[in-house]
Amino acid sequence: MKPVDFHIGGVRIGLDAPLFVIAGPCVIESEGLCLDIAARLVDIGGRTGVPVIFKASFDKANRSSASSFRGPGLEEGLRILAEVGRQTGLPVLTDVHEASQAEAVAAVVDCLQVPAFLCRQTDLLIACARTGKPVNVKKGQFVSPGEMRNVVDKVTGCGNQKIMLTERGTFFGYGRLVNDMTAIADMKALGCPVVFDATHSTQLPGGLGDASAGRPEMAPLLACAAVAAGANGLFLEVHPEPRKARSDAACVLAIGCLEEVLVKCRSIHSIVRGSYD
Repeated sequence: MKPVDFHIGGVRIGLDAPLFVIAGPCVIESEGLCLDIAARLVDIGGRTGVPVIFKASFDKANRSSASSFRGPGLEEGLRILAEVGRQTGLPVLTDVHEASQAEAVAAVVDCLQVPAFLCRQTDLLIACARTGKPVNVKKGQFVSPGEMRNVVDKVTGCGNQKIMLTERGTFFGYGRLVNDMTAIADMKALGCPVVFDATHSTQLPGGLGDASAGRPEMAPLLACAAVAAGANGLFLEVHPEPRKARSDAACVLAIGCLEEVLVKCRSIHSIVRGSYD
């Protein structure tokens, strides 16, 4: 694929574009929480100079336990996401789990995301691509970077060149994820901007039995390493009270830590790019 620049809302995305961040709570817990986090993200983006895309899921369809909180569902979730965009002006991204959801989601958000466990689902990828909206595909924990070429081909084969890929760790036995930073260069070689998911990369899947454990204190280190390795953007789930988060509480980052992480990563990005703005 020939590299192209595109925009998610007002955020420029491309192999040579400025560093950006996708941030927000793992799942929509309430309208009030989403608006509070989004407002804080606006301030953080303004102070750091790192453009922000707001992210939250209306449904977490792959929770470890059937009894885990999944979110408000499609209709209410899209209403809340639309309100976040209206009140803050932030571009909005959310997950799509079924091909039948793509059209309704695309009518509200600025970017559709395909979850890692679903990255090989042809019908889902095609449905998202055909909306014409940018598509972020998370690399499955079970997929090599080179295999993501097939994913790219499925999306671009529909005439949609607005695709980015997200690295989020690879399964490595004993319920642990590991990160191979060379995956960033390998996937950029496919012509796509690459995002690094620093919080999910700290997961210990199933480490709590009916939920995933994590090491959130490692997220800043991984984010810095990924930007040094050439990542074009970052993905960081944040929450004002991480231990009270209703999804991914074990690996979500405290929003109060985000600004420092972005300042460091922006400096690293400038050095990697050879610019010192």
